[in-house]
Amino acid sequence: METSKKVTVEATIQAPVEKVWEYWTEPTHIKKWNSASDDWHTPIAENDLRVGGKFHSRMEAKDGSFGFDFGGIYDEVKLHEVIAYTLGDGRKVTITFTGHDNETKVIETFDAETENPVELQQQGWQAILDNFKKYAEQTTI
Repeated sequence: METSKKVTVEATIQAPVEKVWEYWTEPTHIKKWNSASDDWHTPIAENDLRVGGKFHSRMEAKDGSFGFDFGGIYDEVKLHEVIAYTLGDGRKVTITFTGHDNETKVIETFDAETENPVELQQQGWQAILDNFKKYAEQTTI
């Protein structure tokens, strides 16, 4: 069983860490970037960003053919630095934000699940992170 396999995706966003953090954590923004491709969307996003707080989002194909819920409970929240959480299935995720001037590096490390190939999971998470980067760099507060 591959549950201990950790996968990392990362992106450097041309925006200050305060903006990146806000866009990453505010449900209004999450709904706009949280998809791996243009034929998917996130109609529901809820976020209680604090240790012990819960988050939930619903990702769906725009044609209504498929969808799934994504959620968990926060284990660690350090403003503009770290978000760590446990997904509903027990897998752990850690996201670090490293800001320097007008640039922020976001690194996401997660426990791979066993239903899909690790490469596919990495591609999917990287596509969502790339979509976030595009959104954060093109949208003004």
